Amino acid sequence: MAVRTSARLRRGLSTLDALLPVLSVAAALGVWELVSRTGLISERDLPAMSTCVRALWHLLETGTFWHELLLTVRGWALGLAVATVLAVPIGIVLGSSDLAGRAFRVPIEFLRPIPSAALIPLLFLTLGTNLKSEIFLAAFGAFWPLLVQTMYGVRDLDPVALDTARSFGLGPVERLYRITLPSTVPYIATGLRISSTVSLILAFTAELFMGIPGLGQAVNVAGAFGLTDQLYALALATGFLGVAIHIVSKAVERRALRWHPSQRRAAA
Repeated sequence: MAVRTSARLRRGLSTLDALLPVLSVAAALGVWELVSRTGLISERDLPAMSTCVRALWHLLETGTFWHELLLTVRGWALGLAVATVLAVPIGIVLGSSDLAGRAFRVPIEFLRPIPSAALIPLLFLTLGTNLKSEIFLAAFGAFWPLLVQTMYGVRDLDPVALDTARSFGLGPVERLYRITLPSTVPYIATGLRISSTVSLILAFTAELFMGIPGLGQAVNVAGAFGLTDQLYALALATGFLGVAIHIVSKAVERRALRWHPSQRRAAA
């Protein structure tokens, strides 16, 4: 009897966990509709949620929207790829060597807090308003979370495992593939999840402020022509894209790390 009660309780909690995000989003959308319809904020400045959803539906029926969406996804993906290719190897080197970590600590702590958007004027002067600038901005912002997570992962290695590997005669390359990378992958996965969001934000920012084709530029054009409902619809589309990226990255992380204790605990 106690076992059945416990199982029902777990199922109930699981259902509640699944419903909570849906309920919170529904509540936020309801407040948005209410605020606009009651005139607390002018519909000219904040169109009703239902109006924006209709505008989004009309956008989904156009080929132009999907082209702009793909351009934004391209900037996001390339920026994240560049950040990953650079951050993971550098993070492994800096995490493995105390000397290298100390040598580069000051440059990292100097560059990491710089807002990526502050680089936009410099990019105007150097790379221009093109895909290269979008990739650079997205990669710069996505680089730091991934670098720091990789460094932490390497430094958190079990020293006993490393000593055991050395005693069995494993060289540096074998230790890297057999011990360092498997132990660091959960940290890298977390860094990738954070960096994927940062990369999307900065790809959109580059399009918005530099006029690079994509959803950001479309928002700018809608605002310039006073198409407020379309502006909010594009913002919603960008938000949905971010949610989709988060869901996919979480699913990939769970599948790639199904052997890891943290994922087994989450599944339980």
